[in-house]
Amino acid sequence: MTFLDMLGAAERQNQSLLCVGLDPDPARFPASMKGDASKIYDFCAAIVEATADAVIAFKPQIAYFAAHRAEDQLEKLMRHMKAVAPQVPVILDAKRGDIGSTAEQYAIEAFERYGADAVTLSPFMGWDSVQPYLKYHGKGAFLLCRTSNPGGDDLQNQHLASVEGQPRVYEHIARLAQGPWNLNGQLGLVVGATYPAEIERVRALAPTLPLLIPGVGAQGGDAVATIRAGYRTQAGATTGPVIVNSSRAVLYASKGDDFAAAARAEALRTRDLLNAARG
Repeated sequence: MTFLDMLGAAERQNQSLLCVGLDPDPARFPASMKGDASKIYDFCAAIVEATADAVIAFKPQIAYFAAHRAEDQLEKLMRHMKAVAPQVPVILDAKRGDIGSTAEQYAIEAFERYGADAVTLSPFMGWDSVQPYLKYHGKGAFLLCRTSNPGGDDLQNQHLASVEGQPRVYEHIARLAQGPWNLNGQLGLVVGATYPAEIERVRALAPTLPLLIPGVGAQGGDAVATIRAGYRTQAGATTGPVIVNSSRAVLYASKGDDFAAAARAEALRTRDLLNAARG
């Protein structure tokens, strides 16, 4: 089953467009775990078990594990997610962007070491920073396109004078991903929830690609506007998928030992809000 097949199946089975981002910060763990990096797996596993039937995907952010020398806990978590939620695809949020043999090693890391179903990438170095990941049949890759951080304007919103029509950088990335770069049919784009009008523009340029949309919740993105801008259907079937990520709002919904139950309640609340916006 390809990444897109898994995504569609999870959307239907769990009736969800919500992705829970796994960004474990021991300083924010509940009191019984607070400050203990050895509890990263335990914390994340509890979140996964509490939300497995409410999400379209999980998205572990590799930096939160690597910073605490917890890559072994991430490996264990990846296996656990496949065991308890085999229907839910896992997107490794790594934002890799190198070329050549280095990119090949990063692809091995994502798909062979960690067993991810998809990975996030930076396309700044061009096609040869993306191509090694596409050699993996059925695996997904999300290219940073129009991100939700204020500094995204520094590059992504600038015009390319040498390209026909002088598109903005993010528009050019969207066209490449929808067209000539999408050799395995599994490319997607990362578009921040804080820019609904630009989500709509990306969707117009990339009508069938999955859009991974961070920024809902703690970053202030409007969930309803996000769905209306990016989600598309035809004859009752999803033709323009969206994966709306929420991390901190779910993970840290409670500071107490009820954190997993609180995470589930927040995930269900957000899932229902997103579903209502589908119309």
